[in-house]
Amino acid sequence: MSLPFPPQNGKFLLLQFLSFLLCLPLVAQQNPKGTINGTVLEEGSETPLPFASIGIYTAADSLVSGGLSDDNGKFRIDIPNGEFYALVEFMGYEPHKTATFTISKASPTHELGLLPMKISAENLDEVLVQGEKTTMELSLDKRIFNVGKDLANAGGNASDILMNLPSIAVDPEGNVRLRGSQNVRILIDGKPSGLVSFKGSAGLRQLPANMIERVEVITNPSARYEAEGMAGVINIILKKDNNQGFNGSFEVVGGTPTNLGFTANLNYRHKRINWFINYGLTYRHSPNVGELYQETYGEDTTFILNQSNEGVVKSMNNNIRGGLDYYFSENSILTLSYLWRRSDAHRNTDIRYEDSWNTLENLRGFTLRNQDETEQEPNSEISMNYKKSFERKGHELTGTLTYLNYWENSDQTFTQNSYLPDGTPLAGSALVQTSLNDEYENQYLAMLDYVQPFAKEGKFEAGFRTSFREMKNDYLVEEKNESGEFEPVPGLDNIFLYDENILAAYGILGNTSGKWSYQGGLRVEHTDVKTTLEETNEVNPRKYTNLFPSAHLTYNITPENAFQVSYSRRVRRPVYNDLSPYVTLSDARNFFSGNPDLNPEYTNSFELGHIKYFDLGTLFTTVYYRSTDDKIERLRTVDEDGNSRTLPYNLNGENSFGVELTSDYQIRDWWKIDFNVNFFHARIDGTNFQDGYETKTTSWLFRQTSRFTVAEGLDIQVRANYDARQKTVQGVRKGIFFMDLSASKSVFQDRGTLVFNTTDIFNSRRNRYNSEGVNFYTEGDSQYQRRQLILTLSYRLKQ
Repeated sequence: MSLPFPPQNGKFLLLQFLSFLLCLPLVAQQNPKGTINGTVLEEGSETPLPFASIGIYTAADSLVSGGLSDDNGKFRIDIPNGEFYALVEFMGYEPHKTATFTISKASPTHELGLLPMKISAENLDEVLVQGEKTTMELSLDKRIFNVGKDLANAGGNASDILMNLPSIAVDPEGNVRLRGSQNVRILIDGKPSGLVSFKGSAGLRQLPANMIERVEVITNPSARYEAEGMAGVINIILKKDNNQGFNGSFEVVGGTPTNLGFTANLNYRHKRINWFINYGLTYRHSPNVGELYQETYGEDTTFILNQSNEGVVKSMNNNIRGGLDYYFSENSILTLSYLWRRSDAHRNTDIRYEDSWNTLENLRGFTLRNQDETEQEPNSEISMNYKKSFERKGHELTGTLTYLNYWENSDQTFTQNSYLPDGTPLAGSALVQTSLNDEYENQYLAMLDYVQPFAKEGKFEAGFRTSFREMKNDYLVEEKNESGEFEPVPGLDNIFLYDENILAAYGILGNTSGKWSYQGGLRVEHTDVKTTLEETNEVNPRKYTNLFPSAHLTYNITPENAFQVSYSRRVRRPVYNDLSPYVTLSDARNFFSGNPDLNPEYTNSFELGHIKYFDLGTLFTTVYYRSTDDKIERLRTVDEDGNSRTLPYNLNGENSFGVELTSDYQIRDWWKIDFNVNFFHARIDGTNFQDGYETKTTSWLFRQTSRFTVAEGLDIQVRANYDARQKTVQGVRKGIFFMDLSASKSVFQDRGTLVFNTTDIFNSRRNRYNSEGVNFYTEGDSQYQRRQLILTLSYRLKQ
C-alpha cells in the first residue's frame, strides 16, 4: 500500500517517505516513557482523515518517532521523555505543525486534540495525485479500493473492476462471487440499483469503469447494513468532486473486438452549490462460443447430444448522472441526483444439435436453431440525501429517499430446422417461435441514520430502512402453426407479479477502552413478499420477521498492528430471478427458470482478522467460518428426451471455512507487487433433494499483480489470476487461469494518460464444468468474453 504523502515535489516525497520508513525502527529502538494522542480531520467539514502521517521531532528537527492515524483520524504514539513538536502531513493538504510540548515523568501523557488540515491551494498535477494515492485502504471490517490507479481497469466496466479486486471472482457469465460464494449484496452509492435487478450482477457490464471512484468490500457487515447478502456487501461509489471552481476528466476508448467508448466527469462548485455530472457511452461487439456434451441413459439406449453455440451481442449503453449539493453550511448538506441509463442490444446466436445413439459415430440427425433478439433497457433513479453534522465531532443525522424505475423489453424470434445425417431436411421439422417479454420494476426506498457520541470515544447509532418493490414480468411465447398463424405455447403465456415490502430498524453501541474497541448491534427486519401468476391465479404470500445481531471486538497492539473478532447473521431472500417461473427459450434443449416455492437461506458468519503494517508493505490475514441453513443452489435435471431444466432449490445447508491473505510489498523503487490468496473448504448437504447429493470441496483463489515503473511517466502492470477447480453438488466447476497486461504513459504535460490494456492474454478465461444425475452426464465449455485489446486516452482538467 502506497502511503498517502502530499505530492508537492519529488524531493519532498522522497524525504517524507524515508522519514516514515524510519519511524517504526526508531520506535523499536527507543524506550518509550510517554504517550501523545490526537485526531486528524479536514478543516471546515470536520471529516476524519485516515492514514495521515504523524512525525515527532525534537527542537533540532530530528525525527524520533511517528505513526499513522486510524479510520477515525485518531492516533496514539509512544515517545520518550523530552521536548518535541508534531508534524502532520496528508496528501493534498498543507502540513500542520503543532506547538512544542513536553513529555516527562510528571507529565507522561499529552493530548494534542483536534488537528485541522487545510486543503492545499496549489494546482496539483493529477498524475502525481494518482501516483501516490493509496490503491487499497485496509480496516478490519472493510477494505476500500481506489480503482483509478489500476491500469487494468482502463476502458473496462464495473464487472471488470470487480474481477481485478482481492477476494472477488467474476465468472465468464458475469456472476460475482465473494470468497467463493455468489450470495453477495451489490450496492451503488450505498443503495440498490437497477443494474443488479433483473439481470443480477451481469448488469454491471453496462457501467463504464471511468465513472467509478472506489469500491468498498465488507465481508462481515455490522447491523448498520441490510442483512441481505450471505457473503457480504460490495458497495460501488461513483465519482463526484466538491472542490471550488470547475474541474473534470474525460476518457476515450477504442478496442477489439469492437469496444468504443467515451466518458466525462464534470464538477463545478460556486459558494454554496456544487454541480456534478457524469456521462458514459459505450458500443461493443461481444462474440461468444460454447460447447455441450450430454449423455442421457434410457433402459437400453444412451442418447447423446453434442451441441455447439456461436453468437455475438452488439450493445449500445448510455449512462448519465447529474445533480447538486447545496451547502446550507459545511455541516448541513442537501444532495439531489438523477441517474438515467439505457441499454440497446441485438443478440444473434446459432446453435447446432447433433443427436446420436450409444456412440457419437451413430449419428441419427442434427438440428439447426437461430435466435434473433432485440432488447431495450431504460433505467432511472432519483435520489435525495440530507446530512447534518452537529457541533460535537461524530454527531450526525443522515436521511435518504430514492425512487428506482426499470423496464426491459425483449423481442425474440427463433427459427429451427432438423436434418437427416446426410443433410436432407426432415419433413415437418421446420419451427418458428416468437417470445415477447416485458419486465418492469418500481422501487421506493427511505433510510434514516443517526449517530450520537457519548463519553470520550463511545458511539450510539440507530436507524431505520423501508423499501417497497413492485416487479412485473409479462411473457408470451407463440409458435407458428401449419396455417402460418401464431398460437400461444401452453404454459408459456402468463403475467408474473412480485411484490416485496421490507421494514428494518437497527441499533449499535460501541466504545473504546485503552487498546480495546467493541461494537455490538442488532437489526430487525420484517419481510412481506407475494408472488402472483395472473393467468392461472396462483398466489404465494410469504411473511417473516428476523433478528440479525452483529458484534466486533478489536485489540490494537500498536497503530500498525491490530486484531479483530467479528460475527454477523445474514440472509439471502429469494428474489425475482429466483422465483419467476418464466422459461428461457434461447436454447431448445436446455431451459432455465425460477422456483416460486423457494425459501430464504440464513447464515451465521464468524471472522478473525489481523492487520500488520511493515516498513515496505502490508499484510492482511483473515480466518472465517460460515454456517448456512436452507442453502439455495441451482440444480439440473434431464428428462427422458434429453431436455434439461435448471432451477434453484433449497438444500439442507452448507458449512464452510477459509483463510485469506492479502498483501503488498515494495520490492524496489520501481517494482511493487500485491497478491491475494483465499483457501476455503465447504461441505454442502443436498440429501433432501436426492440421496447422495452431499459434497465436500476444497478450493482456492489466487491473484498477483506486479507494477513496474520503467521510466518517468511510463508504467507496466502484469496480473495473473487463478480460480481453482471446485466441486459442486452435481459435479465440478473446472479451474480458470488468465493473465492481463497493461502499460500507461503520461501525456499532455502530465494532465493526460495513455493506457494500452490486453485482457486475457492467452484467451483462456472459459467456463468449464461437468454435472451428473441419476440418468445423465453433462460436460460444458463456454466463453462469453474473449481476449480484448484496448487503448484508452484520459485527460484531466484542473483536478
